[in-house]
Amino acid sequence: MKVLIIEDERPAAEMLRKMILGLDPEADILKSIDSVKGSVEWFQKNPLPDLVFMDIQLGDGLSFEIFERIHVPCPVIFTTAYDEYAIRAFKVNSLDYLLKPVNPDELEAALEKYRLHYVNRTWEKDRVPEAMKKVIQWLSGKYKKRFVIRFGEHFRTVETDQILYFHSYEKATFLHTADDHNYVVDHSLDQLESMLDPGMFFRINRKYIVSMQSIRDIIIYSNSRLKLELLHCKDPDTIVARDKVNRFKSWLNG
Repeated sequence: MKVLIIEDERPAAEMLRKMILGLDPEADILKSIDSVKGSVEWFQKNPLPDLVFMDIQLGDGLSFEIFERIHVPCPVIFTTAYDEYAIRAFKVNSLDYLLKPVNPDELEAALEKYRLHYVNRTWEKDRVPEAMKKVIQWLSGKYKKRFVIRFGEHFRTVETDQILYFHSYEKATFLHTADDHNYVVDHSLDQLESMLDPGMFFRINRKYIVSMQSIRDIIIYSNSRLKLELLHCKDPDTIVARDKVNRFKSWLNG
């Protein structure tokens, strides 16, 4: 396993190197790099590593800038001191992370996750850049604040905090407002997921993205699922998909 460490604090980089080798003596630590610029130059001149450990805050900027400058299609484990809201963004987008100072047990679990997904070839190469876009949006506050919608010969804007939920129906996507109006939007639910603040909205299934304020009641449903009662919604298909239930509960907890 060829490993690259991107960390601007030399003691932290050295400690991480020792911990990785302690868990996997055959690991090849290719290099420790301390900047965005140095990382970009290294990726441009060298073959891809098997795994990258990357601190978020580097001396010359956020490490996310690396992904804006070059394509890095390999697994990344972040080491971060960011607060729980940023951590939630990583969880939502299926990026692994380690809180600093790094705990040996958590490092071991992260390496095991790497082995299961990457070594067994279940890692999707485009997953990192796509997820990175979502996290960059979250951290930079660039999520949609309003939508421009058209009805008849008129246009109006709808503030995001006035939207109860988005839903798809017969190949069209709609937003539903707190004042009980339905409008067509020019985005799919998949596109909307990366445009909306994950602290405000959650995609419960293939048909619905809901806001916290839309939920009137949560009912235990069959097979460990949950059924939601939403404001201004009579559709029975507002059931949290089984594989989303745990993340939905975490989202509710904030």
